[in-house]
Amino acid sequence: MNQDDILLSVRGLSVSFFTDACPERSRRDGVIRAVQNVSFSIRKGRTFALVGESGCGKSTIALSILRLVQQPQGQIVSGEIVFEGQNLLTLSEKQMRQIRGNKIALVFAEPMTSLNPVYTVGDQIAEVIKIHRKKSAGEAWADAIESLAKVGIANAEQRAHQYPHQMSGGMQQRVMIAMAISCKPKLLIADEPTTALDVTTGAAILDLLDELQNQNGMSILLITHDLGVVAERADDVAVMYASRIVEMAESQQLFAAPYHPYTRGLLRCLPRSSISNPRSRRLQTIPGAVPQPPHFPSGCKFHPRCRIGSSDNRCQTVEPELRQVQPGRYVACWHAPA
Repeated sequence: MNQDDILLSVRGLSVSFFTDACPERSRRDGVIRAVQNVSFSIRKGRTFALVGESGCGKSTIALSILRLVQQPQGQIVSGEIVFEGQNLLTLSEKQMRQIRGNKIALVFAEPMTSLNPVYTVGDQIAEVIKIHRKKSAGEAWADAIESLAKVGIANAEQRAHQYPHQMSGGMQQRVMIAMAISCKPKLLIADEPTTALDVTTGAAILDLLDELQNQNGMSILLITHDLGVVAERADDVAVMYASRIVEMAESQQLFAAPYHPYTRGLLRCLPRSSISNPRSRRLQTIPGAVPQPPHFPSGCKFHPRCRIGSSDNRCQTVEPELRQVQPGRYVACWHAPA
């Protein structure tokens, strides 16, 4: 991958949460290792998807990029997050405030809990513009209306005077996106942006993100558990399981020939239909349950649910590292193609 094409690189990121069971932060008990040794790069103007089940560490990575992991319980214990040549983990809080919402913006899954209920949506967008773009109140208000119009909200000037509770869930999410793009960020982090929406509205939101990406040339980090969305929208994909990336590749490569048993299991869970063979409509499942920190198994974290790993001593005792098996393809599995 050409370094000039890379907007953001996460290198060896590990994030832990220290509970009351571990006040001295030295014992293993009470330490929740939410993210372990995660590395990936996001290319300029491309969509990178982080996919995995709930609790695997996807949202923690998003918060880490913006340095929003709650302290002192949460700690970025190692790694680098390099954005436009700067390691964000070495910047002061004042410097980070100039990046959050300006160069890197975040759209949360639940807009109703993210928007302030006592301010109009126009005021909330204008406030972001005033802080980061140093514009007057009148100029910021005009830009806020323009941002609302860009995300497809009709009668934007009137809607700007409304409060969040006066809008539907889909419109609230559009307001969140309008706020995120108001300063023309270079990276937009969309954390489960369609979770609280119906299928039709969710598809419209994703179409909107595609349109804005084409207009502004921004990169998107799409965090989701929906493989259908990933297959349709993402250029590059990283599959996470129990705090680690287990497979990473370009989207077409991964869906055409998944290498990790967990990725193959996820794809088998997708609904399919066949007139000639109705039994093929039955969904397949991955046996067992997702392990929770701090109770991860030894070795490969997926081995208790894996047909091969459950009977392989190496899988049970030694955790495989994410390794390159082909140009642009990475997998953490002892039995993946060399």
